[in-house]
Amino acid sequence: MKTSFGTYFHRIALMLLLLAGILSGCTQGEQTQQASKSKEQTQQAEKKEEAYPVTVTDDAGKEITLEEKPEKIVSLLPSTTEMLFALGLDKEIVGVSDYDNYPEAVSKKEKVGAQDLNAEKIIALQPDVAFLQEYHAQNHGEIIKQFEAAGIKVFIVGSQNSFDQVYKAIRTVGKATGTLDKADSIIADMDAKVKAIKEKAKAVKEKKQVWIEVSPQPDIYTTGKGTFMNEMLEMIGASNVASSEEGWVKMDEEKIVSSNPDVIITTYGYYVDNPAEQVLNRSGWKEVKAVQSKEVFDVNSDMVTRPGPRLADGVEELGKLIYPDVFKK
Repeated sequence: MKTSFGTYFHRIALMLLLLAGILSGCTQGEQTQQASKSKEQTQQAEKKEEAYPVTVTDDAGKEITLEEKPEKIVSLLPSTTEMLFALGLDKEIVGVSDYDNYPEAVSKKEKVGAQDLNAEKIIALQPDVAFLQEYHAQNHGEIIKQFEAAGIKVFIVGSQNSFDQVYKAIRTVGKATGTLDKADSIIADMDAKVKAIKEKAKAVKEKKQVWIEVSPQPDIYTTGKGTFMNEMLEMIGASNVASSEEGWVKMDEEKIVSSNPDVIITTYGYYVDNPAEQVLNRSGWKEVKAVQSKEVFDVNSDMVTRPGPRLADGVEELGKLIYPDVFKK
């Protein structure tokens, strides 16, 4: 049977079309495989970042290598304890400081001291890692040597004076405990909340002068520049009357009164009854704007002075107290 040229050409065209489809399918398959491989490599890289052994540099500048993920953890700093709980390490935490009070589950943990360490109890708990503070590094060197001799990895957590430093601390603790993904998630949530607060603060029309009081009479202390409390006030569009001071400072009452703040925030209601009433009734403070308008409020100290995961909530709380018309909407 003869095959016409047209039929032959049609068959060739059909074969070329099928071949193109096959090649296209191969190319798409290869692209899909490459994308899948790339994603897998990224995931593996992320997992590798948390793989053990892991070496982390603490705030004392010491490199600490952890061979395995810690199964038992001791924390001697309330802010670090909050970080550890937020990272989902409730079961791993076996000892906390005498001052730890959050979250509620912390009440079930063994208390192992504060500035003064209960070395015997800590060693008996056999933690894999102990998160200590700078004070311990400076004053309890011999005890730290005992811990290290007992096989306890000692990790010094320094002071944090800004949100960026708090984020860094959360990430470092996360890396040391194999919870880096969770740490990044916490930081992202905090940062998102801060950005939303800053966006709301754009609606502030009149910047208020705010006096922050972190301890009452007779020794009145406040928070100046270089602290996250000063940063918090800036975030909500307020001005810290002590912003010319550096760090946490004691201030003279006459100077405070002359600054004539619009709002006064106290942070010591957890140990002083009715702090706002005490401020409102102080001799010589009657002409202060905040006293006349009764714009004196006490805020949960831990939310605004403790460098941990709740700081963003603390900013929001300050916003609601200082600019209720903006932040309570």
